[in-house]
Amino acid sequence: MTLRLRRHAFADDASLMMAIVNRTPDSFYDKGATWAEEKAFERVALVAAQGAEIVDIGGIKAAPGVEIGAAEEKARVVDFVARVREELPDLVISVDTWRAEVADAVCRAGADVINDAWGGADPELVDAAAAHDAGLVCTHTGGVTPRTRPYRIEYDDVVAAAIADTVAYAERAVAAGVDRASVMIDPAHDFGKNTFHSLEVTRRLGEMVATGWPVLVSLSNKDFVGESLDLPVGERLTGTLAATAVCAMAGARVYRVHEVVETRQTVDMVATIAGRRPPQRAIRGLQ
Repeated sequence: MTLRLRRHAFADDASLMMAIVNRTPDSFYDKGATWAEEKAFERVALVAAQGAEIVDIGGIKAAPGVEIGAAEEKARVVDFVARVREELPDLVISVDTWRAEVADAVCRAGADVINDAWGGADPELVDAAAAHDAGLVCTHTGGVTPRTRPYRIEYDDVVAAAIADTVAYAERAVAAGVDRASVMIDPAHDFGKNTFHSLEVTRRLGEMVATGWPVLVSLSNKDFVGESLDLPVGERLTGTLAATAVCAMAGARVYRVHEVVETRQTVDMVATIAGRRPPQRAIRGLQ
């Protein structure tokens, strides 16, 4: 299925890089490196030059912390989205928010996608996406409250739960007026899950792909990688790329990442091994 993100369209065999840009002073990975607007814009320009088709701009870190109201969240992202839209008109802009009020404001400023990392916590978010003909990422969080860590959450079958919840969310979005071709589903590694759950959805990601909805994965430097290898945040790239390769072989379409170049090479190599992409140069043994 062609993926349509507002005025941008991507063929069903295209794998997309969604580069993370944090407008927060306390993000878990970069520790506020792109909190200042100019640093954030430098990051956008860099990842665009590296080939990222999408940037995902977020104004609140996912982990617990200082309460950030809708007004402060908008102050962090709305004008920045407008600047990116003006200066990089061909870049797809996503905003990571669960609030309909913020979604409406960023779409007015030029955002193409709403990345709802908290599984529909605000039921009116689908209406905001529909009103602006925006794309929507529908995640599975097991119903946890935004910005809370999971604690002893249990599933009879975590993959079945992820499929049921994300597909139901996707269908609700379509019923609200979001274009079916603009909806993605995301198992949401670590969100509402322990490490065993995240490993299970990685192993069985093909079951989500089989639903027919484009699958987005957000694996980059996540805790399930760190706990699997007993490594801190800054040392998880190799593990992240291993998980990425598994998801790529299963058919994931969009990869939310910190490291664009490394992830692109991993995904392209897997696609070439799988026969979905030709080698870019094949002269060995032929000349």
